[in-house]
Amino acid sequence: MSFLPAAVQESDIATSRLRMHVLQSGPADAPGLVLVHGNVSSARFFAELMTVLGERCHCVAPDLRGFGQSARVPADARRGLRDFSDDLHALLAETDLVPRGAPVHLLGWSLGGGVVMQYAMDHPGAAASIVLESAMSPYGFGATRDMAGTPCWPDFAGSGGGTASPEMVRRLATGDRGAEDATSPRNVLTHLYGQLTDLAPEVEDALVEGMLEMAIGDDFYPGDQVASANWPGTAPGERGVNNAISPRYCDLSAFAAIEDRPDVLWIRGDADQIVSDASLVDLGRLGALGAVPGWPGQDAYPAQPMVSQMRAVLDRYQAAGGRYAEHVLACGHSPHLERPGEFAEAVTGFLDGIGQR
Repeated sequence: MSFLPAAVQESDIATSRLRMHVLQSGPADAPGLVLVHGNVSSARFFAELMTVLGERCHCVAPDLRGFGQSARVPADARRGLRDFSDDLHALLAETDLVPRGAPVHLLGWSLGGGVVMQYAMDHPGAAASIVLESAMSPYGFGATRDMAGTPCWPDFAGSGGGTASPEMVRRLATGDRGAEDATSPRNVLTHLYGQLTDLAPEVEDALVEGMLEMAIGDDFYPGDQVASANWPGTAPGERGVNNAISPRYCDLSAFAAIEDRPDVLWIRGDADQIVSDASLVDLGRLGALGAVPGWPGQDAYPAQPMVSQMRAVLDRYQAAGGRYAEHVLACGHSPHLERPGEFAEAVTGFLDGIGQR
C-alpha cells in the first residue's frame, strides 16, 4: 500500500469466505472499533482517523470484497448488503482481531453505514454502539420517493449499475490519476466527496490509489444493468455493488425494530452532495436540474429524500426504546476527512458516554 501513518498496520487475513486486507491501530486490549468504508473508496480513507481513535480503541478497518486490496469476490446484489455483512462477521468471528463474541463498536461511512446497520440486524447483541457517518438511506440509493421508501417505478428504474457515470467508470478502470477532468477519481475525491483540496499531497495520492484499487465490472463496481421502459431507461441488474444498494434489494428499515438497540450517533455534513435530500448523484435531482433528459416531473420522479428517510427510521428506532443523536458538521460527505478534529471529538465523546452507562 502507498503511504500509511506509522501508527497504522496492514495485513491480509483469510476467512472462510474470502481474503480481506485489514488496517489496524491501537492497543489489542482496548475496546474494539470496526470501521467500514464507503463506495469507491477503501479502508485507507480511515487511516488518519485511526491514528487518533487508536489512542482509546483497537481500530479494525477492512477493505470490503472487491475494494482496496481484498479479494475480487463478486457481490450478489440480490442479497442486498448481506454479502458485506457476512464477510464482516466471518472476519470478526473467526479471528482474534477483537475478543470473540464480545460486542464491538461499529462506524460506517456512506455505503459502510448501510453495512453496519445490516450487521446489527443480522447479529443481535454484536454491536456495542453504532456511528453512522454520512450513511446511505435505509431505503437504498435512488429511485424512491417518500419517507416509506416507495419506489418511483415498479422496476426501481433509476437505481443500480446503470446509474454510475460511464466516464468515471472508464477512468477508474484505466487508472486515471490526473485532475484534468471533472469525472477523474482525483476530482471526484477533492470536490464531490467534500471540499478536500487541502489534503496533504501524500494523503491525497494514497486516497486516489485506494479508489483505483477497486475492481471494475458487472460483478463489482458499478454492476450490471437492464433496460427499462421507465425513465431514465435503466433498472438494476443482479450483480455488483450499485445494484446491492438499489432499493430493489436493499431495505434496512427493519433496523428500527431490532431488540438490543445499541446507542447510535449519526454524523453528517450540512453540505453533503452525495447523501442528501437534493443529492447531485441522484437521478431524480439531476433530472430536475435538466442534467438527465426526459425527466417525467416532480410528481412522477422526485429526488430521493435520503436524509429525511434516515431520520424517519431513527425516529422509529427511538420510539421503540433506542437512543440516537444527530450531529451536523459544516462540511460535505466526508466529515472525518474535512473536519477531522471535530469528527474525532464527537466520536470519542460518544464512545466515552457509552462506557459510562
